[in-house]
Amino acid sequence: MAKALQQSVLETQKRTADVLDWRKKISDHVAFALLVYTGLHIFLTMSAMKSGQASLLPYAALVVLVFAIIPGCMQFEARWKYLSDEQAADPELAGKFTRDCAVLWLLAIGLPVLLTLFFMGIAALS
Repeated sequence: MAKALQQSVLETQKRTADVLDWRKKISDHVAFALLVYTGLHIFLTMSAMKSGQASLLPYAALVVLVFAIIPGCMQFEARWKYLSDEQAADPELAGKFTRDCAVLWLLAIGLPVLLTLFFMGIAALS
């Protein structure tokens, strides 16, 4: 009896793990995108500082991170957060999910480069 119950629980866990959930997937992408964005930003900012450019660059980058990037990422997640269980498992949302992920990753990789170049340009003009 106990063995049958344990087998039933394992099968239920496997089926639950196989269920598609766009809410969890977008949350994972947002978390990893923030890590990539932050790491790339630190690397680029440190490289700019080593070249003798812009002593205010790290502070400006921090302000942009806190006041723009984090709320922006929360908006990506909020679009998916309030889906019902049925909607969260709907395979027809794959196209929208792929589009949101592509935009998210483009921003996570592109913004650190653009922001660093922007702040270095400002520093070069002063």
